[in-house]
Amino acid sequence: HVQLVESGGGSVQAGGSLTLSCAASRYISTYCVGWFRQAPGKEREAVAITENDDGTTHYADSVKGRFTISRDNAKNTLYLQMNNLKPEDTAMYYCAARARGCSLFVFRPREYDFWGQGTQVTVS
Repeated sequence: HVQLVESGGGSVQAGGSLTLSCAASRYISTYCVGWFRQAPGKEREAVAITENDDGTTHYADSVKGRFTISRDNAKNTLYLQMNNLKPEDTAMYYCAARARGCSLFVFRPREYDFWGQGTQVTVS
């Protein structure tokens, strides 16, 4: 079992930047980890995923070129650098982890075993 704690959310104007962090309670270098978001009245959607083996990354089309996912395995921490934020990026952002490595369906929320409580990002 691993606990995930997100931080770094906040309110920012359109065009601004934020960096989210997700601290894990244990070693996650072998885990598939990523970021999801959920806006009010909408389904949870994947934002960015990083695989456990070769560090391959996957991004939702809506954030490609603006968001960057990274991980620091020595610190058991996952990051999401968000640039050129847009009002449509407003959502609760969640960190997620899958113990068995990434599945073929990396963007499917139900593939992930562990979730953080979320951090709110508001873009005006």
